[in-house]
Amino acid sequence: MGCRRRDDRSALLRVVAKRDDTGEHIARVVADPRLRLPGRGAWLHPTPECLDLALRRKAFGRALHVKAQLELADVSAYVEAHAQSVVTTDGSTLELPVQQVSERESGFDADEHPMSTHR
Repeated sequence: MGCRRRDDRSALLRVVAKRDDTGEHIARVVADPRLRLPGRGAWLHPTPECLDLALRRKAFGRALHVKAQLELADVSAYVEAHAQSVVTTDGSTLELPVQQVSERESGFDADEHPMSTHR
């Protein structure tokens, strides 16, 4: 959404708008790193630069097809936390995947040995 560059899904952050049930026309935009939340999602790089571009272009409402006022504090906090977690002690940055999958979801069987067709 922000920089408009294509990338692998593992390098992008999915965001979803959650409607406010109080009757006010406010939708909260939340990060969906596990790709499980229902609804229309939009994708952006989890970097402050990409978030700033999306905010300046007002891309969230268009991408999520929401005409209500958007509250973006949750997404901003997630991107800020992610940006701080990828900076190493020597000042260089690492590319960390947004979605992290547990061992049970990644194809390991019950005794935690990788499944194989070779014996």
